[in-house]
Amino acid sequence: MTNTSSRTRPAAVAGMFYAGDPQQLSSDIQQFLDQADNPTNIIPKAIIAPHAGYQYSGSVAASAYKLLTSISNKIKQVILLGPAHRVAFSGIATPDADYFETPLGLIKVNSTFCKKAEQLDFVQHNKLAHKEEHSLEVHLPFLQTVLNDFELTPLVVGDCNRNDVAKLLELFWGDNETLFIISTDLSHFNAYDIAKEQDLLTSNNIEKLQAENIHYDDACGRNPLNGLLTLAKQHHLKVNCLDLRNSGDTSGNKDRVVGYGSYVVY
Repeated sequence: MTNTSSRTRPAAVAGMFYAGDPQQLSSDIQQFLDQADNPTNIIPKAIIAPHAGYQYSGSVAASAYKLLTSISNKIKQVILLGPAHRVAFSGIATPDADYFETPLGLIKVNSTFCKKAEQLDFVQHNKLAHKEEHSLEVHLPFLQTVLNDFELTPLVVGDCNRNDVAKLLELFWGDNETLFIISTDLSHFNAYDIAKEQDLLTSNNIEKLQAENIHYDDACGRNPLNGLLTLAKQHHLKVNCLDLRNSGDTSGNKDRVVGYGSYVVY
């Protein structure tokens, strides 16, 4: 329970991007996880996963979240970065909240980590950036399902270069109890065959840690994504693609599709 002085960021897209009813939501997520392919026993340092409505990208995201089930007791901190869709701003935004709420309950925000991030001159409180943003929120029910006891550092990334994002991530890089999550979709509103070709190219660049080759039209979350890839390269890490599909594969309509990929960084 929160006390009366706590500030809570309520769910903004429950009932739209995912089920608003807690039992239905739990059932949906469990089904995605049960159906997800997970042939690997890699321990992730970070995952990259999409943020569309669950009917479009939930099954793709689940392949990344399934990896966390084996380390659910070890992860105590989650640093979650996603792109700004609603509010244009420069830099990176911390929330003005002690808790984030979903139909599955409350998640405590790590205010100490937020303050640490705010020591960088391109990071600041921005309540509006978080208020209606879905790129972070859609990941939270998955986290509540697969992890046990964790705190969240939710960061919305506006116009920010990859070296600054890498500098921010480096602040929290050191320990094995911290998981990094980058929220991004891939190409938007292309015909099915064009999307498949473009997303495969982007996916190869992600796996090769080639942030310099990932641009505006390739991934909406390119700013946080490229920051992670830059840092992963510095630390000599690897990236594997777990699933690569688009909304034409998951929802059937192949006219104007959005691409989705999930990846593990280790």
